[in-house]
Amino acid sequence: MMAGPRSLTARVLLLATLWSGIALVVIALVISTLYRQSAERSFTDLLRAQLYNVINSVSIGEDNNLVGNPQLGDLRYSQPETGWYWIIEPLGTFAASPLSSSSLGVSKIAVPSILSVPFNNRYERFYPLTDPFGNNVLVAETEVVLDGEGRAARFRVAGNLDVMEEDIRIFDRSLYIALAVFGLGSLIVNGGAILFGLRPLDRARRALEKIRRGQAERLEGEFPREVLPLVNEINALIESNRRIVDRARMQVGNLAHSLKTPLAVLINEARTLDKGHQELIQSQAEAMQAQVHSYLNRARIAAQRESVLVRTEAEPVLERLVRVMRRLNPDMEFHLSVAPGTVFAMEQQDVEETIGNLLENAARFSRTGVWIAAAATTDPRPPEVTEGARRTWLQVSVEDDGPGLDPEQVREAMKRGRRLDESRPGAGLGLSIVREIAGEYQGTVNLERGAKGGLRATLLLPSVTKDVA
Repeated sequence: MMAGPRSLTARVLLLATLWSGIALVVIALVISTLYRQSAERSFTDLLRAQLYNVINSVSIGEDNNLVGNPQLGDLRYSQPETGWYWIIEPLGTFAASPLSSSSLGVSKIAVPSILSVPFNNRYERFYPLTDPFGNNVLVAETEVVLDGEGRAARFRVAGNLDVMEEDIRIFDRSLYIALAVFGLGSLIVNGGAILFGLRPLDRARRALEKIRRGQAERLEGEFPREVLPLVNEINALIESNRRIVDRARMQVGNLAHSLKTPLAVLINEARTLDKGHQELIQSQAEAMQAQVHSYLNRARIAAQRESVLVRTEAEPVLERLVRVMRRLNPDMEFHLSVAPGTVFAMEQQDVEETIGNLLENAARFSRTGVWIAAAATTDPRPPEVTEGARRTWLQVSVEDDGPGLDPEQVREAMKRGRRLDESRPGAGLGLSIVREIAGEYQGTVNLERGAKGGLRATLLLPSVTKDVA
């Protein structure tokens, strides 16, 4: 089934246009039909009136012939081949000469039989035919007794139907032009009225855009009575979303605090045991600690992921991380490049944890320096991302000039707890945590060999647009 227009304005305009078009066509047909019926009725009445004018103008003279000169006030009855005629023919034993208008001349008109076209209750009959000159005419006919001796004559008056048809065509043309102008004007007026009436919805859309960009926290402005309930519901939804996020943060913090001390006690107590039991309990407690940390992160991220208010400025967070890494690694260069106006649609804690882990790994294996870059990307949404994901993304790359990893080592490095270099400190959880956090935000992380020979980690993370002066 074909979907309709997605634009409300286009949908209303389309429906209004279709309705106006159908209505105007129906009106045009009705008016044209009514005018045709009226014109035909008027034409018939005209012929009837002229027929009786001819009857009143003719009588039987002293020489027993038909006499009279009908004056119908129309020059077309005296002009040849016009299609306007009158004819008088004697009937029965009345042997008078027939009379006819000068417009007919000596020509004859073929008359249908009474059986095919009978007289009506007024003893009249009307029938169309084609005259000897090719004109389409309508004939009005009756028979009248002219004197007391019963002598009668047949009277006919013919009118040119083309004249009536031309009049109808002129009327139809004027009607269609008037209705077309009216329809076009109505379409323009309706379009303007619809656009004006939908302006509050456009204002609401712009207000929502400001919320999405972080420039406002609720819908503000004057809205009409019909739109105000929608605005109030959206503001209530935003407030409810904020309370849910705050409650989730509090619960996550409480759970983390309640588990932190028991796990620390287990790890400390494990040191008093013999070496075999100490390593087992300590490794399991540390694994529990990492799992709790991971799942608490997932719960917190899931509670806030769809919030329109979650955002973190990219430049200050990355600069702070780089300053910390420079203090920890004074002999190493850190190069930072951040495109202006880049904003993560993530919690600051998650941004710091994902990129901080990548910086720690890069600094651990780099020889001379680490290069960090962040910019908006125009790449299409990756196939791993499900429907409903955000449409704007930030690409963050962290690259070092260390030994790098081959494809097999990359696969191993992404596994939780796997350490490719046991000689260096670490628990082997950093890259898996980065992948988990990025995945919770429907982003991706990719490891490959960079241009400087070392490892290049590329993060694709959700972002929001920000106006840049």
